[in-house]
Amino acid sequence: MKYIKILFLLLFSISMYSCTEYPNVTNKKNVDKQYYSSKGFALIYNEDLFINNVVSKKINNSMLVTMHRSLKPNTKVKITNPSNSKSIESRIVKKADYPPIFNIVITTEIASILDLDINNPLIEVIEIKKNKTFIAKKTNTFEEEKNVANKVPVNEVMVDDLTDAANDSIQKLSTSKKFILVISDFYYSDTAYILRDELINKTKNNTISVKKISDNKYRLMVGPFNNFNALKSIYISLNNLGFENLNIYRE
Repeated sequence: MKYIKILFLLLFSISMYSCTEYPNVTNKKNVDKQYYSSKGFALIYNEDLFINNVVSKKINNSMLVTMHRSLKPNTKVKITNPSNSKSIESRIVKKADYPPIFNIVITTEIASILDLDINNPLIEVIEIKKNKTFIAKKTNTFEEEKNVANKVPVNEVMVDDLTDAANDSIQKLSTSKKFILVISDFYYSDTAYILRDELINKTKNNTISVKKISDNKYRLMVGPFNNFNALKSIYISLNNLGFENLNIYRE
């Protein structure tokens, strides 16, 4: 009888323990959200981009709105022109596909307000936290800040490493040099030259060349280009041919 009582008490204790509720610590959200931030080049929208399938969706060019490949619609962003410190707050209205050479699609209205250099439309994009009051507007720059900004030379800019569209690593580029578009590096020179001839035939671009880097490294590249806008067309052409691992450097 003594053993039966002990067994009963043990079973009762186990059943009570199994019914006890404990807080689910795995549901506790202790990790802060990582907000999007990127420096690179903007694609300034026009209707021809949509007609020629460079951009997958349309946008109203007279509004202060943008499109992005990964940020969700209604995401609020701050776009800054680093060359003059002008900035504007806007929102993503659509997700869209466009060449990975660009960080974001903006309207001509935004480009005008930011005084972007059409040939080198460098911008910085920062996602705005949700708890911040938001109205699409221009960001004022005080005269003192303008004077300081005008006196400080911009010696280098930052653009995304284009070897992987999802890669957030940054490479520094001097603004005083020309652009070079690197297609790929090859071990054998014959391979590089065969592909060069094929690409010249398909793209009708005679600036595609092979440069010897070392005894067993031959670089297939395009350029040089005086500005970013000049290399845009050949980049899109190569991208459409299936070349995604493209890098942009300065000479």
